Amino acid sequence: MTNTTTAPSAAPTGRTSGWIRTPHARPDATARLVCFPHAGGAANAFTALSAGLPEDIELLAVQYPGRQDRRAEPCAEDISELAAGVAGALASRSDRPLFLLGHSMGALVAFETARLLKEHGRVARLFVSAARPPAQDWEEPDLTLVGDEELVAGLRRLGGIPEPLLRDPEIVAEVLRLLRADHRALLRHRCPEGTAVAAPVTVLLAAADPKNSLEQMADWARHTTGGQDLVTLSGGHFALVERPGESGPILTHHIRADLARAEQVPAPAEASADAPADAPAREEPLADLVREILLDGLEGRAPKLSTDLTTLEAAAREVMSPDAYAYVAGTAGSGATGRAGREAFDRVRLVPRMLRGTRCTDTSVTLFGQRLPVPVLLAPLAAQQVAHPEGETATARAAAAAGVPMVLSTFASRTLEEVAEEAGDGPRWFQLYLPSDRAVGESLVRRAEASGYSAIVVTVDATHLGFRPAELDRGYSPFLRGTGIANFTADPAFRASLPAAADTTATVLRWAQISTDPTLTWADLAWLRRLTRLPLLVKGILHPDDARLALEHGADGLVVSTHGGRQLDGGVPALEALPGVRAAVGPDVPVLLDSGIRTGSDVVKALALGADAVLYGRPYVYGLALDGRRGVEHVLRCLLTDLGLALALTGCASLADVGPGLLFPREPVGAYGTHPLARTTSDAPGSSGTPENGERR
Repeated sequence: MTNTTTAPSAAPTGRTSGWIRTPHARPDATARLVCFPHAGGAANAFTALSAGLPEDIELLAVQYPGRQDRRAEPCAEDISELAAGVAGALASRSDRPLFLLGHSMGALVAFETARLLKEHGRVARLFVSAARPPAQDWEEPDLTLVGDEELVAGLRRLGGIPEPLLRDPEIVAEVLRLLRADHRALLRHRCPEGTAVAAPVTVLLAAADPKNSLEQMADWARHTTGGQDLVTLSGGHFALVERPGESGPILTHHIRADLARAEQVPAPAEASADAPADAPAREEPLADLVREILLDGLEGRAPKLSTDLTTLEAAAREVMSPDAYAYVAGTAGSGATGRAGREAFDRVRLVPRMLRGTRCTDTSVTLFGQRLPVPVLLAPLAAQQVAHPEGETATARAAAAAGVPMVLSTFASRTLEEVAEEAGDGPRWFQLYLPSDRAVGESLVRRAEASGYSAIVVTVDATHLGFRPAELDRGYSPFLRGTGIANFTADPAFRASLPAAADTTATVLRWAQISTDPTLTWADLAWLRRLTRLPLLVKGILHPDDARLALEHGADGLVVSTHGGRQLDGGVPALEALPGVRAAVGPDVPVLLDSGIRTGSDVVKALALGADAVLYGRPYVYGLALDGRRGVEHVLRCLLTDLGLALALTGCASLADVGPGLLFPREPVGAYGTHPLARTTSDAPGSSGTPENGERR
């Protein structure tokens, strides 16, 4: 389909009867699931699915004109006509939440119906199965030009119709009549690129579907402002209806979670006219994930992955190759810096506060003029394909679905353009290892600017590779095996520097020669500052003097980091260095922290000690190794749920309430300068819950 359109009419027209069938009436149901059949299909396609749903969900099956009991009516001329008819029939049924489910062509009808129902009732969620997004070219042929035998062969390939029926000439003739008519409507449909519904979208993709791929389905995220997630089903194109025992519980899970959310969160007020356009808000109730899991437990289902994020490393070790695990989990030398990073968090204690009325928490933060929904960004971890074949693209999709900004590594196994495409409109930053070949460095920055990355994070603590026994003992580097250098092999400046007819070995050797620069000085940071107008953060700062030098040479922000303990063995923990860095640069410079964070309480501790936000690293890669995109999303949902509850339990309604007054006064832990805990609680700025600068940047 092309991207010109005639939008559906603003109000439903035509018949309001005959459109809906109810295979199993459930008058006491709390929600209605409205199902739209595929091209050539009818309402009875959903009978088995209806039978398997619980009593609190009533399935309404849409019957298009021209088939079965509506055979005397002409088939619809276009998708908009179908949507208008269904919307009219549903307008009087908005007494209970409506969930729309469209299969194949039915997904387009469901999408257009959801747009119309904005005027007549609220659509709680849109499920789309085996269908590309509405603005995408479905690459469908004109079936009037395709012979019957070829069409029947295509039906056999897709499945969905038992073989005995395909041998019945009368049944085949009827199926082909409807299929050709519905395809005419499909080919006429036009949807512009920016068209979106407010309802969240759940994409159902069958693993063996020959018509649709993961990459194609991901673009549904561009057609909703309510968030998108993707669930994989086993089976082929018709898995939704052929495997109701699998699809039914998935639908039930989402519907019940949405109903629980609606009960806990009041309807949002109208947005202020002067509210910033980039101020996303997390509407998920504090304990939504907890509630979902416990409700699933009533039906005998437990989470696939543990909710204890500190256990994921051990679980991932069981599924990762020894080389991959050594690379991801390995630290420098004896591992002292990595251990000290965790111990620093364990030494800091939070003080719960009571009766603060914190039913919901505002976790948004403003950095460099951009409002982010949470004070957490995914840290730049390199070569993620060692953990999962989809690598950074799966991570980008999960980050976008969870509302967590992603920082992409220079040494990614997917190009920055590919990752930007998967991230959609979500905020993203680009981490830069400045190459010794400055032409390549400039090219990387220009590509990041062109691909919508909104900040550059230059890492300065890895100009020399740390001594990492786990990798060295196995003689393993993913980069020397070609994984993690995609941004270089796709870069025109890098390719121009290769010798003529360079093979894979020559390409990797050239990468090894120029990928980092051990001769970097502060003057090189000033050069980078002149190169781009994007906000520039320096990552790897631990000493206050280095923090000041970074600002003097053009940095806009800092990341206090030990590189996850992978560089200097026996180094100061990042959390202990944080107060001194914050004191050195004052309250107005954005300061982030990484290294050692595992839980939501860890995030609160970092914020209380002076960080504006944190970078979250290894746990999400362990989630990636364990369950791909869904594993990353699970990790992020657990972290953010834990963060929201930690804020509420310390009496904080928003990040502006987080300050050193949340911490139990024990011995100072600052490596440089005086730690806020050394003050008495009554003297400490923010002891009532407000930091010195009054707000989170």
